[in-house]
Amino acid sequence: MLIFDLHNIGNNLYKIRKSKGLTQAEVAEMAELSDRTYADIERGSVTMRVDSLLKICTALNITPNDILVSDNVIEITEQDIAETIKGCSNNEKITALKLLGVYIDSLK
Repeated sequence: MLIFDLHNIGNNLYKIRKSKGLTQAEVAEMAELSDRTYADIERGSVTMRVDSLLKICTALNITPNDILVSDNVIEITEQDIAETIKGCSNNEKITALKLLGVYIDSLK
């Protein structure tokens, strides 16, 4: 299940970072982020931009799934996705499709 709670995302980052024996400063440097920005992301006090997410994943050698998906599995259909974007404008749908494409590419 996709995680939307910033604190859970931060906790996942914390656990992964600790398991790799890295400090926040080391991850921040590898991800080309300020120490403060990374600490805020890990603390769950700020939202993270997609490019920051991808930089952190590269630095930690993980996929976005490792951070954003919990072990609670639910079945999602194409119809569920279509229903989610049903009320969106065309521009919002284009943006959603691009974000989905970036996310899927990052898993490869």
